[in-house]
Amino acid sequence: MNQRGSNARGGAAPDVRDWVDALVAVVGGFAAMIVVAALGLWAAGGTGLPDNAFPHVVAAVVVMAAGGTVNLAGDAGVIAESQAELTVLPLSVSLVGALVTAELFLRPLRHRAVAGTGELLGRFVRLALLWLLALAGLAGAARHTFEISLGEDSLLGDVGDLLDATPKVGFAADVGSTLFFGLLWLIGVIALALLVSRRAPLPARLVRFQESVRPAAFAMVALLLAYVVVGLCVGLVVAATRGHADRTFAVILLGLPNLVWLSLTLGLGASWDGKVEGLFGLPVPRLLDEVLRTPGGTTLNLSTLSERDGRAWWLLVIAAVLLVAAAFLMAVRSPARIRPWRHALHMGVALALTMLVVCLLVRVTARYGLSLIGIGDVEGLGGEVSLEPRLWGAIGLGLAWGLVAGLVGSLLAAPVRRRGEVPAAAPPDGPGTTPAAPPDGPGSTRRVRRDDGSGGASGGPPG
Repeated sequence: MNQRGSNARGGAAPDVRDWVDALVAVVGGFAAMIVVAALGLWAAGGTGLPDNAFPHVVAAVVVMAAGGTVNLAGDAGVIAESQAELTVLPLSVSLVGALVTAELFLRPLRHRAVAGTGELLGRFVRLALLWLLALAGLAGAARHTFEISLGEDSLLGDVGDLLDATPKVGFAADVGSTLFFGLLWLIGVIALALLVSRRAPLPARLVRFQESVRPAAFAMVALLLAYVVVGLCVGLVVAATRGHADRTFAVILLGLPNLVWLSLTLGLGASWDGKVEGLFGLPVPRLLDEVLRTPGGTTLNLSTLSERDGRAWWLLVIAAVLLVAAAFLMAVRSPARIRPWRHALHMGVALALTMLVVCLLVRVTARYGLSLIGIGDVEGLGGEVSLEPRLWGAIGLGLAWGLVAGLVGSLLAAPVRRRGEVPAAAPPDGPGTTPAAPPDGPGSTRRVRRDDGSGGASGGPPG
């Protein structure tokens, strides 16, 4: 009886700790996202929004960053029509949330090589339940409506007041799709964390795959984070030297990965179809904004950028250098027995998948329009922004670049001692030589005794 009670209490304690670990990961992840989103909106002037809208906008930004869906709604009375659409991810907020959540999820599992499938699944289920509860609460707060003034002393303003056609635009999170896509977002974050981290234990069945998957996954994450670091340095320099520091910090805190990962695809030769019309715009460098404002839309690539500024070709140089560095890192972290052609294949597949994910994350669609019956579209109160990738071309370029970079990185890493290597001198050819016993460990060397009648030993560690 006492033994069973002791076992029950012993089993309950780890279960409570697992729930506490999940709660810490959820609170830490959402707290990080809320802080970054609030600071970014504050830098963008969001505290001046009317009707105490700031916390609702912060909640909406966090919901979108966590994979949720926020719908725009327009209402302009009985004789007017309003349309609104928004598809964009604040990737700075998403990245911070993903890094913090993944780190806190993996922390209790560190210093372990293997974990049972049931244990990992149980930990993730606890995390997912608490995550979805918190996301549902934020989705409930992510709703607000704004009135748009047509002008106090204008004909449109008088008509709007007379006919109750004052336009309104608002936003509200779709709770159902937010929970669905938020769960997919969380699955992707945790799966990637388990793939990338050497400290993360895997089920015994999957351990044999880590040699081919983990180095390539780590190299891709390192490549994306390197772009973010470079972009952050450039942004800080711009904020310090060119004025409008508040706008620059707003871009850094809300959409820095959107810009730098777009530049990665452009540097590798990918093309995007873009358009900026009317009231809206993108918080992007002047050169990019000018290209996107070409009447009727434009194709965004290195060629169209370099027509306006030849320095755009530096995107190609930066992409090539960082990509080879990522391939070198992948090769160094791989076992020594992996052949160069396999490095090239792993890198090609990994970069193709990375290009796919980046293109899906960075794409932008924003549209708002207002029309009054008998008057038509109201000038100045509508606009459209779109940035859509040519997806299959980007994936093919990622595969080609990855194959070449993987081969180059493998050749550069060949002189570097890597995991799994055992230095040993090959025995000399010819009769009269006897190999010594095999080495005892990775740091051992092999000595060869030559029976030349001197009784001495020759040989030693390789050069």
